[in-house]
Amino acid sequence: MAKYIYQQKNWTDFTWQQQAISEIYGEVRYLQGNFNGIMNTVGFYQKEETLLHTFTDDVLKSSEIEGEILNYEQVRSSIARRLGINTAGLVPSARNIEGVVEMMLDATQNYAQPLTEERLFGWHAALFPMGYSGMYKIDAGCYRSGEMQVVSGAMGSEKIHYQAMSPQFVKQEMDKFLEWFNNEQTVDAIIKAAIAHFWFIIIHPFDDGNGRIARTISDLQLARAEKSQQRFYSVSSQILLEKKQYYGVLQKAQYRDSDITEWLQFFLNCMKNALLASEKTTENILQKAKFWNLYKHTGINERQRLMLNELLDGDFQGKLKSSKWAKMAKCSTDTALRDIKDLIEKGILQQDGQGGRSTNYKLRL
Repeated sequence: MAKYIYQQKNWTDFTWQQQAISEIYGEVRYLQGNFNGIMNTVGFYQKEETLLHTFTDDVLKSSEIEGEILNYEQVRSSIARRLGINTAGLVPSARNIEGVVEMMLDATQNYAQPLTEERLFGWHAALFPMGYSGMYKIDAGCYRSGEMQVVSGAMGSEKIHYQAMSPQFVKQEMDKFLEWFNNEQTVDAIIKAAIAHFWFIIIHPFDDGNGRIARTISDLQLARAEKSQQRFYSVSSQILLEKKQYYGVLQKAQYRDSDITEWLQFFLNCMKNALLASEKTTENILQKAKFWNLYKHTGINERQRLMLNELLDGDFQGKLKSSKWAKMAKCSTDTALRDIKDLIEKGILQQDGQGGRSTNYKLRL
């Protein structure tokens, strides 16, 4: 009896229970249409800001799923430079970050181009520019030549979660996958993104980076489905939030037959939640744009602009005090207090508290 799905005859003849996914599929399609309608009404700057936020989030979160924490400013700067977006405070980016960004943008900006072996090898080489995964030398820019196991636990007491197919079958299985991905037109475009993700993960063709590349392939297919280089929601961000379930569903599916209903339900739910989260993010961006438009002729210095953006982004931790302003804006407490009082006089901030050393401040919206 076959232990893994790929050991079964015709294992890629995937099936699913249409009735079990129809409701969530309908919700995803509705949210997609609704969200695209919203984005068609926003201005160029707001759309650009949303795009930069989404792409940055996608790169950061897809890497974080694999336990790799990338520098936010470097990722954002790399994407902004490559998309020609003018934004303040651009910083140089490390080579490995440039590689991840190259892969993600190639998938979305060049979605109409075929997905080929050469293109995949380019993505993999970009992910591992030095040919190492951590301290370990790997085969970069080519299919793996060795056996592959997904394990956890301390050395000597490892638990094997998955034994990938033998390397001798990888090439023929990937040829079949690429032929399907580029030419299959009868499967719904969103369902195809989910199947592609799962199919690629099961083959596990590379020494490392399989998860990130699988999610990038999904992004490419979603871009094809929407016929758009612009992406305003991040499925990877949602997968990170549901990481435990993500790995759990994949692990269960690899031991089953070709029925992938549970995986499709998970993927569609991630899309739904990603779209809902992006609607909220877009609302914040639109609110921020409305604020700056209201005060476009008001004299505001760089320290004030920095702190106001922190408040408008909704990520500000705790209460705003003059001491916190001074620390974040890298200025003296006296300068911070002058900045705050100036904004109070201009009707932008207001006092929130009794005064004295415990005085807090908030936006006057």
